[in-house]
Amino acid sequence: MNRIKICHLTSVHPRFDSRIFYKECRYLSEYYSVYLLVADGKGNEEFDNIQIIDVEKPKGRVIRMFSTSKLMYHKAVDLNCNIYHFHDPELIFAGAKLVKKGKKVIYDVHEDVPRQIRSKNYYNILIRIFASFFIEKVENYFAPKFSAIITTTEFIKRRFGKMNQLTEEVCNFPIINKSVITSTFERNENRVCYVGGISAQRGINELIEIFDAENDFFLELAGDIESRNTEKIINSINSERIKYNGVIKKEEVEELIGKSKIGLVLLHPTPNHLNSLPIKMFEYMAGGIPVIASEFPVWKRIIEDNNCGICVNPFDLEAIRKAIRFLLDNEAERLKMGENGRNAVLNKYRWDKEAVKLHRIYRELE
Repeated sequence: MNRIKICHLTSVHPRFDSRIFYKECRYLSEYYSVYLLVADGKGNEEFDNIQIIDVEKPKGRVIRMFSTSKLMYHKAVDLNCNIYHFHDPELIFAGAKLVKKGKKVIYDVHEDVPRQIRSKNYYNILIRIFASFFIEKVENYFAPKFSAIITTTEFIKRRFGKMNQLTEEVCNFPIINKSVITSTFERNENRVCYVGGISAQRGINELIEIFDAENDFFLELAGDIESRNTEKIINSINSERIKYNGVIKKEEVEELIGKSKIGLVLLHPTPNHLNSLPIKMFEYMAGGIPVIASEFPVWKRIIEDNNCGICVNPFDLEAIRKAIRFLLDNEAERLKMGENGRNAVLNKYRWDKEAVKLHRIYRELE
């Protein structure tokens, strides 16, 4: 019996992206023949029963937005799949052309991109305003034409749900595996971690100021540096209390969290951040460590309702220091919050519960 063929497309994300590959493609490969189109220049391969096809790495963002998108469209047509599932706004036109060919197409909206663009201060303000306006108009125009919309948050779901009846929130919660549940790393040092995109708006300047001071706690950073200015700041760090580990693999993230006593997610209150559900927060919780997070209403409900951390003003350095100091000095409270967070993930915030919603959408489109 021939299996239904599905194809995921991303011109931006790496082939082994946590959401696209490890969560969606791997889960769906239990039911379908899965192809993944990428543009990273690493060639074609089969991994975990998923056919990864590389259309070549672009030589710049502009080329990626136009030439790579065109290459992906033609390769997608050649594959002649039953369902296509794309993950980047710059692939909207390719997705729309597939719809015109009579294909079923899903748009996976990872971020509220119009709001996200307005927050990128390293771009000229006029460019940001125009790009934000243009992308929102394009998304709004094409959203009703796609077979389904998948979003990562309730906020984004409400926006697209007005335009497309088959809109579903599939949250980016962590995969719960045996290594997470039974981790036994030593937590002897006062190690605090931050895992995720590194930028000014994600609080890197405040973190450096806090941890560069005289104290007995240490910061471990890991993740992609989002701008050249931030890269200069990271390269200029001259402190034994701050270590940048670069972009690390999923297993290394688990190990870093497992060896830390506290996880930080102190993003600035930009429009895109206020309604986000950062995977790092749930990864800290899954790893059994308390979270110190920005006091956004959505985050406060999760953290305070589950008593798994402390919410602070991300600009208040003294409040952040006090929160770190309190958790390091009060082991019983720290361990209790860590256990509460882990139980919350095991019971509620886990990928397998979201995967059921993803599969339900696919069944409706078969």
